[in-house]
Amino acid sequence: MLRDELGQRSETVRRTNLSVILRDLHERGALSRSELVARSGLTRSAIRGLVGELVASGLATEARAALDGTPGRPSPIVRPDPLGATVLALDIEVDSIAAAVVGLGGQIIDQVRVNRPRRQSSVSQVAEDLAGLAETLGADGRSVRTHVGIGVAVVGVVRRSDGVVSMAPNLGWVDVGLREALVKVFGDEIPIDVANEADLAALAEARRGGAVGARDVLFLSGEVGVGGGIVVDGEPFTGAAGYSGEVGHMPINPAGLSCRCGAVGCWETEAGSESLLRRAGRSPDGGRAAIDALLAEAGAGSPGALEALEETGRWIGIGVAGLVNLLDPRLVVFGGLFGRIHPFVASTVEAELDRRALAAPRRLVRVVPSKLGVDASLLGAAELALEPLLADPARWMRIREGNARDAEAGLRRVVA
Repeated sequence: MLRDELGQRSETVRRTNLSVILRDLHERGALSRSELVARSGLTRSAIRGLVGELVASGLATEARAALDGTPGRPSPIVRPDPLGATVLALDIEVDSIAAAVVGLGGQIIDQVRVNRPRRQSSVSQVAEDLAGLAETLGADGRSVRTHVGIGVAVVGVVRRSDGVVSMAPNLGWVDVGLREALVKVFGDEIPIDVANEADLAALAEARRGGAVGARDVLFLSGEVGVGGGIVVDGEPFTGAAGYSGEVGHMPINPAGLSCRCGAVGCWETEAGSESLLRRAGRSPDGGRAAIDALLAEAGAGSPGALEALEETGRWIGIGVAGLVNLLDPRLVVFGGLFGRIHPFVASTVEAELDRRALAAPRRLVRVVPSKLGVDASLLGAAELALEPLLADPARWMRIREGNARDAEAGLRRVVA
């Protein structure tokens, strides 16, 4: 009995160590065996064995390091293999949808994004459109069934347990079963996980974007609406039911406009793209093309465009100041529209922070634009889909070995 218990504990340690090594490679890229030893605290022989398992399963590659002139043999370099495990990442924005094949290490292997009119579409129609996009990916012959998972980012309040979008005002959705609709078009052979797009963008920025190394991060993305993602002590903070970060619906102007959510004066009615276009004398329904034209005019020094950006920046700064007082982040990352207009509004936002934020958190916080740009949510969706593999690569390796044995047995029956 004691021997069985020791064996179980040993297997648990092995699974945990495989996860630690694979996650480190995924998040940091190429590392030498010596670096893995130093980072993990494991022995050289343990690292050699674990790396050997990952290489044999196709999740990593190993190569000799280049000679650097120092005595001794250089430690071999270990890299995550992007093609060793891939996921399908999907992104549902108000005016666009996107799909990408993403491999270990966060490498985008293939992707496509298409703009859509700002109209309300049924969840079933969006699911079919995403399936159509996915079919255009993977010129290497990959099909959806070869991926380890599907991750979905959507501009709405998501219940992660079942993939129900409780509310997405800018899509016209209330209590819609997004994951259920996606299962109908993609099948149920691989897991499908759904989360809020700003939450996933925050995760991606923290792992491989503008917030790498920061432990407490607030990600803000402005488009038609305004979304927020929060990272606390290095981990995503989603709230008890996964609804945190709905900062776009903070009441900010009692005398403001009606919001699609049914309230009055929400932050997104003052800081979103529609309000910016309205201030510039353009149709609020102009979409990305109108924003592009407005920013081009601002870059050329147009007073009207610059004034509209400054007023929008003022409202952005007011909202950010309140969030800084509430959350005390060390870094605020602007994505989407906020990231694009950052060069024009940075000084205005900083002025509002100086005026309205408490002195203590204000001294420590920095506001920076996203490094991942429009791909932040898409890469976050990939991280969501890869998480089960990263958490337990041993289980995935066992499933792959079983599938390979089944395929071999089937081939033998055919030949016979």
